[in-house]
Amino acid sequence: MYRGIWDEPVTFETMKLGQVRVVSSTDEAAHVLVTQWPVRTGRAWRRAQAVCLEVLEGKKEPAAARDAFLKAAEEAGVFIRAT
Repeated sequence: MYRGIWDEPVTFETMKLGQVRVVSSTDEAAHVLVTQWPVRTGRAWRRAQAVCLEVLEGKKEPAAARDAFLKAAEEAGVFIRAT
């Protein structure tokens, strides 16, 4: 299965206080967006899901999914740790 590995992982805080998660591929991002995202609405959230699917289908580059994931995080107020 094509995972869409990212050149630079994204580290973010989960809903549990003090807990962080590192996402380093499109398939991980898709899983997080569907099962662990703090909000189930938002334009950037929907767009990130769609872009992840396009990457996994080979229609877009993995960097597009990473960018969309970061925009969804900004929209949802998810804290992204600097690398």
